[in-house]
Amino acid sequence: MVKRIFDLTTAVLLLICLILPLFVLAIIIKLTSFGPALYWSDRVGKNNKIFKMCKFRTMRIDAPAIATHLFKDSDHYLTPIGSFLRKFSLDELPQLFNIVSGDMTFVGPRPALFNQDDLIELRTEKNVHTLTPGITGWAQINGRDELPIPIKVEFDEYYLKNRGFLLDAKIMLITILKVIKKEGVKH
Repeated sequence: MVKRIFDLTTAVLLLICLILPLFVLAIIIKLTSFGPALYWSDRVGKNNKIFKMCKFRTMRIDAPAIATHLFKDSDHYLTPIGSFLRKFSLDELPQLFNIVSGDMTFVGPRPALFNQDDLIELRTEKNVHTLTPGITGWAQINGRDELPIPIKVEFDEYYLKNRGFLLDAKIMLITILKVIKKEGVKH
């Protein structure tokens, strides 16, 4: 309950502070590429319930709905400012709306794509599916997309068994530092 109050309060305050930059980014996306500014992706949430995760669109509208690391040439599908948005993790900012709605939290396992059956199955085996997915998480700061799925789920399980305010604070601090350093960011 305390985590939910923190998430809701922080997300609303951030949305209020960032409303103008969010609006400007949405306009730039619309002016530089065909399609909507926001991309709604079917993701697997708590207890394997599908929800719509909101991001700024960084890829053309004809890009396949697969995990970015599975693309043979993701640069081919990037919008003119897609790389910039990803480099600074600005494409993730609309997920604040998912936090407000309760579908996501700041810290938790990253939500799987609806079609990542191997990841979903392994997380379910380890009870990781009982957690609310997050914008960042233990696996995110320990390798992100570079991690093989079994290792990613080991990190998710570690978070499940050790979660708490101090671990969340550590993960958020490391995430901020990694974003500033642009560490672990793929196109």
